[in-house]
Amino acid sequence: MLKLLDVGVETELKMSEFVRICAKAELPPSGDAREFTSGEKVICIANDRGEIAAMDNACPHRGGPLGQGLVENSKMVCPWHAWAFDLKTGEAAHSPQVRAEMYEVKVDGDDVLVKL
Repeated sequence: MLKLLDVGVETELKMSEFVRICAKAELPPSGDAREFTSGEKVICIANDRGEIAAMDNACPHRGGPLGQGLVENSKMVCPWHAWAFDLKTGEAAHSPQVRAEMYEVKVDGDDVLVKL
């Protein structure tokens, strides 16, 4: 947590940090995705041929659960209305202005960490 002083008022800003999402053994198999919870946040973890991606689980279209969708052609496809999001950029296939929020992922030993 970073604290700033602004005209005598102390403000706290939360800094992004890596948090453990799951064990490496809990990752979805290639071509699949799963939902994981960290605090109040639900994260979609997708496995695209061994490349692990993390994004916000709520589809920006109507809030559909992305982690219950399909991984297809390096995109996460929402199970509700089939909106597809690039697993590297979060960009919607049909509209580059719409994006799913992406998170940095790293594997540390047996732990999978996501920067939230």
